[in-house]
Amino acid sequence: MQELQRRLKILKDDFLKVYEKLTIKEKLEQLGQLEKEVAEPDIWKDVQKATEKNQELARLQEETQPWELLKTQINDLDELIEISDEDLKAEIGGQIDGMEAQFVELKKALRFQGPYDTKDAIVRITAGAGGTEAMDWASILERMYLRFFEREGLKAVCLERTVGEEAGIKTAVYEVSGVARDFTGAGAYGVLKSEHGVHRLVRLSPFNAQNLRQTSFALVEVLPVIKADTEVQIDDKDLRIDVYHSGGHGGQSVNTTNSAVRITHIPTNTVVAIQNERSQLQNKEKAMEILRGKLVQMQLEQHAETIGELRAGESAGWGQQIRNYVLQPYKLVKDTRTGYEETDPEAVLDGRINGFIETYLEAK
Repeated sequence: MQELQRRLKILKDDFLKVYEKLTIKEKLEQLGQLEKEVAEPDIWKDVQKATEKNQELARLQEETQPWELLKTQINDLDELIEISDEDLKAEIGGQIDGMEAQFVELKKALRFQGPYDTKDAIVRITAGAGGTEAMDWASILERMYLRFFEREGLKAVCLERTVGEEAGIKTAVYEVSGVARDFTGAGAYGVLKSEHGVHRLVRLSPFNAQNLRQTSFALVEVLPVIKADTEVQIDDKDLRIDVYHSGGHGGQSVNTTNSAVRITHIPTNTVVAIQNERSQLQNKEKAMEILRGKLVQMQLEQHAETIGELRAGESAGWGQQIRNYVLQPYKLVKDTRTGYEETDPEAVLDGRINGFIETYLEAK
């Protein structure tokens, strides 16, 4: 029994260190405050604000409940082991085994300690040069991510989508929210930041008569969703805002009002255009949300202290190839940053990218 007591003490000490590092106590206090706020009947006078608070409440509950449950289990067993006899040794040993395994899984939340890792994400997929071939590759990546979102229980809302003339897509932009099933402690951005960069495909082309081997590129941008001006300070004089005719919501009809919005951050020449929402105000808000995310991503890439220190043309953009998907002459998907590879491209392109994400997070 002394050996079991020793193991339980090590588990308890390690647990409390991580519990403190992840600020679970503070998050529980936030949770209590949010529960009071969402219980107020007046909160639904502002539907958007109420929705955001309920989403934050659900995220905090999902993040803290497993830790509180394990804490209770450890404390209960700590009391039980003091009064137990040798007959219960096997049963207690089994309980400690289970709690140790659970702690290993929960401890993976330590990988998500970045300032934006609990945020939702904007995922933008852009076809590279190469016409129909590249646009088809962009649509294959779009399907891969949508399957991954579905499998992980993440909600994806399409903000913009421009299809190619013959096949595929030129661009697609999604806002992704929720907590992924297999990644404890992370928001969509924390999980998907590993996908930011250029993705390269090598295959026999289905679009030429000679069926030649073709290399195609697509850029995947993953940006944190930052809704509040207070989180990212952008000087108004650094912005140029243009309005123009929108193609209509979802591209199904012609909108005769100037509801589409294009915002340019002049110092970095960063441009965001949105026309998918139903009003100019909504489009402006969504464009500013994406612009904040783009500038934050640039800040992380350039190791800049403030937005004001950002330099134009120095983000990864098309210069960072992160993953190769080879379908011909052999089958292999390999991450250029971690060296992780899989030999079943069909499974990967069906959304099974967890191995690549896990390896990236461990490496970081």
